[in-house]
Amino acid sequence: MENSESMNPKKFSRILVGVDDSPDAQLAFRYAMNRAKFDDCELVICSVLESDNMNIYQALSKNYVHGQRADLQKHLQQYQKLAERFGINKVTIIIGEGDPGETIVKTIIPEVQPDLLVIGSLSQTGVRKYFGSQAAYMAKYSPVSVMIVR
Repeated sequence: MENSESMNPKKFSRILVGVDDSPDAQLAFRYAMNRAKFDDCELVICSVLESDNMNIYQALSKNYVHGQRADLQKHLQQYQKLAERFGINKVTIIIGEGDPGETIVKTIIPEVQPDLLVIGSLSQTGVRKYFGSQAAYMAKYSPVSVMIVR
């Protein structure tokens, strides 16, 4: 029989969680918070500003894009405060821009270097359909372990 130490699941040192306003992303955030607290590790909360959802005039307007980014930053800061109140010692936020799946896999993961990515599984219709439709892409191409929460 193996000793109990080898039977323990992997302990993570940095968890990256992708958030939007979908119910699945909320579940993913809760899972990531619980896991980060249990493992006493860093939690990095990210979201992606999708240029696809802007019309050409909005995309060309620096003020519009800056306003969208500022709104998203405030939103992520609320998540950050919640995680800190939950008792997680190190919480940071990061915003990407572009296609969510690709941006997370090709830009955010190499920058953050997490050892676990936590995302929701379903997309929400409308403007906030960030991560769900991207879950399969991220699970397939992520260089780190991926937890898809339903």
